[in-house]
Amino acid sequence: MRRLIQRLLPAVAAAALLPLAGCGGGGDTGVGAGRLAAIKARGQLICGVDGKLPGFSYQDQGNYVGIDVDVCRALAAALFNDPKKVEFRELTSSERFTALASGEIDVLSRNTTYTLSRDASGGNGLDFGPTIYFDGQGVMVPRASGITSLKGLAGKTICVENGTTTELNLADRFREQAIPYTPVKYQTGDQTYGAYLQGRCAAVTSDRSQLAAKKTSFPDPEAHVLLPEVLSKEPLGPVTVNNDSALADALRWVVFATMQAEESGITAANLKEKLAFARANPNQADLRRFLGVEGEFGKQLGLPADFVPRVLTAVGNYGEMFERNVGQGSKLKLDRGLNRSYRQGGLIYSPPFR
Repeated sequence: MRRLIQRLLPAVAAAALLPLAGCGGGGDTGVGAGRLAAIKARGQLICGVDGKLPGFSYQDQGNYVGIDVDVCRALAAALFNDPKKVEFRELTSSERFTALASGEIDVLSRNTTYTLSRDASGGNGLDFGPTIYFDGQGVMVPRASGITSLKGLAGKTICVENGTTTELNLADRFREQAIPYTPVKYQTGDQTYGAYLQGRCAAVTSDRSQLAAKKTSFPDPEAHVLLPEVLSKEPLGPVTVNNDSALADALRWVVFATMQAEESGITAANLKEKLAFARANPNQADLRRFLGVEGEFGKQLGLPADFVPRVLTAVGNYGEMFERNVGQGSKLKLDRGLNRSYRQGGLIYSPPFR
């Protein structure tokens, strides 16, 4: 607790200055209120991440990588034309919402589930961006245990991170199925998985993507298996504070830009070709608006006119982000499943850019 308070004191002081920052530094945007203006004045985005979750946010040779990291880099690219203008701060599950509310971070991009109580002003009062990974909660057990379903965990212990939706979902599902069990709760993910590997619990539970990611770092990944049952819906995405529409809108449409680009067949590799085509063909209205060749979408969001090309140059489209970080181009090799474009039977869908 002392560590958290020490970290938050400078952020609380900085947060008090946000209205002042919002009065100037609007630059080319015409949108000047709240934290978005403060980020511009600072010249850097501060993004909260897990930092220890392969595929989502972790360090590879000293650089943060992962799909959650790409969201932060995409917003930095849109704002500053430089995806490196991000300071990443690692946060535990118990720290993340306090850090966001206090102003220690601008955006939380930390495999966070969109729920009613987190969104509601009477709850955590958060503002969720688009879902970047549709997931579900799972349970992992040692392969040698012979357990093949939730029923096999009757009377056993399950490691779970305290104060998360994971803990609540576990209780609900096992109550519904009348399966007696003993939860063993830990404050951080490291403690939770460490206890599981030490044999303190018969199983460990979290989002299925997180279980798959953590398993890659185990001494013997093949010695562990995910049970087939899916315990919950876990729509994961980036978050801003409530009542700060300028920043929330900028983040929202930066993420939607990566999704729309995939739908339109625009990649990091063919972006220059698509831009040249848009500029040379005035009749390509949708493409020209999307790429900032005409219209004022950027200005309406407090972003530059070319924010979409900036984003795609930095991180590519959604499909590229997915495959590079958690898909077939990664160690996780997760199937896209629900995270396919809606045109391919998935749930990834961008509202119209018009």
